[in-house]
Amino acid sequence: MDSPPLVQWAAPILSIHLVVLFSTTLLTLGYFSVKSPLDTFPAVGHSSLITSYVTALRWTRHGDEILQEGYDKYAGRPFKVATMSKWIVILSGKQLLEDMKKAPDEVVSLRQAVAETMHVEYTLGRKPDDGCYHIDTVRSPLTRHMINKFDDIRDEIVQSFKEYIPPAKDWVTVPAFETLMHIICRTSNRYFVGLPLCRDPGYRVLNERFTHDVAISARIINSFPDFMKPWEVFNNRLKDHTASGKIPRATNQGENDLVSWLLDTCTESKHRSIDDLTMRVLTVNFAAIHTTSMAATQALFDLAIHPEYVMELRQEVKQALAELGWTKAALQRMHKVDSFLKESQRLNNMGGMLMTRKTLREWRLSDGTIIPAGTFVGVASGAMNKDERSFPEPHAFKGFRFVNETVRSDVASRGMATLDPEYVVFGYGRHACPGRFFAINEIKAILAHVLLNYDIQLENGSTVRPPNVVLETTLLPNPNARMMFRRTTSV
Repeated sequence: MDSPPLVQWAAPILSIHLVVLFSTTLLTLGYFSVKSPLDTFPAVGHSSLITSYVTALRWTRHGDEILQEGYDKYAGRPFKVATMSKWIVILSGKQLLEDMKKAPDEVVSLRQAVAETMHVEYTLGRKPDDGCYHIDTVRSPLTRHMINKFDDIRDEIVQSFKEYIPPAKDWVTVPAFETLMHIICRTSNRYFVGLPLCRDPGYRVLNERFTHDVAISARIINSFPDFMKPWEVFNNRLKDHTASGKIPRATNQGENDLVSWLLDTCTESKHRSIDDLTMRVLTVNFAAIHTTSMAATQALFDLAIHPEYVMELRQEVKQALAELGWTKAALQRMHKVDSFLKESQRLNNMGGMLMTRKTLREWRLSDGTIIPAGTFVGVASGAMNKDERSFPEPHAFKGFRFVNETVRSDVASRGMATLDPEYVVFGYGRHACPGRFFAINEIKAILAHVLLNYDIQLENGSTVRPPNVVLETTLLPNPNARMMFRRTTSV
């Protein structure tokens, strides 16, 4: 059975639990009032103990609008928004991002925020403080080996497209997000675990379902107060998946795969177990499949409704490949492709709020604001990415907006992977997304393959971009949107 797109199940399940929570919380909290240390922060929407839940309910489907409202009103100043389980303090602007970048981990913690947001003890079956050495694996050996193993990545893209979207003279219609998720799952795992496991249907479904289930479970759990969370998770998939006692390994890659890189990176013997290694492989897949599939889908939506970019992009791809072949170096030459993807993510990045942290101690910002210990903090990245002071005509799609930046002599530091306090897609500072280099090159290679081999359009030739689905501050590509492909005759 194929894995259902994330949003097909997220919205109805989340809505049911939100209604239950809303009713229960009003009954429970309606009898008393608790003074919050965040009372001095300006709020977007309602701020009283009871009426704040009206805003929290709106947050579940209009979080992006709430953040934009707060950004327009309080840009550069901290403000707070109410969610079902907590208040979140929102930061924006260069200076406050620099504050977050400089804050030590013992004061402002990414790990604790992720642990409590994703509820890793319930969704991933591990303790919040159980180490994140797999991040070092992604940051170093996984990224470093991409040059040597690019042929494998390219081969799997070719084979996956042949299977899921065979080039044909007539139009072939496919579900966009679901199809790209299958292709990206196979391509990523060709790199992670090699042949034949990356093509094994059971292994593919395992990773796609794991990605789906973790995301859905975390969202449902976040709708409930802390004391209710352990009872809301009934199915520990991780134990089921590791019960076989097998570690995913490549059969033809020798010692050059994700498992070997994990073993090289981990320093504690307790992590050298089947259960731990399996969980790490699943976790890396979760990050690779979840976000990359969304970004690739958004890029193809933009390409379909902006056909005026196709010929220039296609010509750039052909020229780069003629000079350097299918290599990582060739992808770095594709400045227009890079700019097109960067613009697509500027307008339709999955996170309207990124860089979530939890304060472990009282934190003083450079403007003198004191954020109490135990506070969740986030950055209004979506609103910042649409600020006209940084991006003229901010709501217009300009595919080559960033070309002048990427063709400078410092191209390596100005491409899509660049960390910029005005363009916040992968975070900022030392905790920025470690897998962004792999993800960007994978999406570039996929887009280049599409440009050389297919003509594309939305179903029935529609020129209207499929509307995103909003879950809190997450923008998801429309799961029902279908795209049409045919073998191009323009190359």
